Amino acid sequence: MARVQSPARSRPSTYPGWFFLPAAIIYGVLFLLPTFASLYFSLTRWTLFNSTFIGLDNFAQFFREPFLIKGLINTVIYAVVSSGLKVVLGLLLAVLLTSQIAARGYLRSVVFFPVLVSTVGVGITFTVLMHPTQGMINEGLAMLGIKGPGWLVDPNLALISVALVDVWKGVGLATVIYIAGIVAIPQDYYEAARIDGSTPWQSFIYVTLPLCRPATVTVITLSFIGGLRTFDLIWAMTRGGPGFASDTIASVIYKQYQAGFYGLSTAGNVVLFVLIGVLVVPLTMLLNRKEGHE
Repeated sequence: MARVQSPARSRPSTYPGWFFLPAAIIYGVLFLLPTFASLYFSLTRWTLFNSTFIGLDNFAQFFREPFLIKGLINTVIYAVVSSGLKVVLGLLLAVLLTSQIAARGYLRSVVFFPVLVSTVGVGITFTVLMHPTQGMINEGLAMLGIKGPGWLVDPNLALISVALVDVWKGVGLATVIYIAGIVAIPQDYYEAARIDGSTPWQSFIYVTLPLCRPATVTVITLSFIGGLRTFDLIWAMTRGGPGFASDTIASVIYKQYQAGFYGLSTAGNVVLFVLIGVLVVPLTMLLNRKEGHE
């Protein structure tokens, strides 16, 4: 009886793996290399021409400086306020712009338009609008008999005022993400809810909100990371003032670079990197875990 030879085992081809090489090189050069370089230089006192290793002294000094701690607290407050408002307003606008209203396409373009505008341009424009005596916002309030506050000159309002401008500029992106999530919900769910006698509010709570969770996770993650990294809008509107009232870690780092404290500012970059990782990674894991259970 003839012996049937089993086909030789084919070795897995390494050919597809080469397609990852260009991306890996770009990732290593543009991300990994600067990251490890920053970690090293954060442990040194350095200039453009030489460096001296000083260990963790930069980090110790960072957490001893009151204005640096103030910037750290402001960063978290700014991120929470701006991301929270983007989630709420983005969802409400998306529900409105997916309903049967007139000029729906035009309104979607209007809502998204601020996202396309330069952040520095938006900051300069709102700096003029929020002027305490000559700004259009306070002049409009004065016509109603209301004395407008010092939006950008009051230490208690400056940070929140910039966060509100950030919400105005960025809520369009959150709205578009939510619109995509709502449009993807099958209409059968809403028809079944109507048959069961659900009101529009109940359909929103029990159908729209749960099925929009992936969009919610995306909006929270993107807006929270953006809030933690914010710099350009803060710098264009207040430059961290008055005093240190609206300073964030990014603006403090920039000021330290300007002053020539390169090691301290590099340590601040590392702190910001760790802060984003410590806050965003567990938050994303928690949101994705809840999504998986549902």
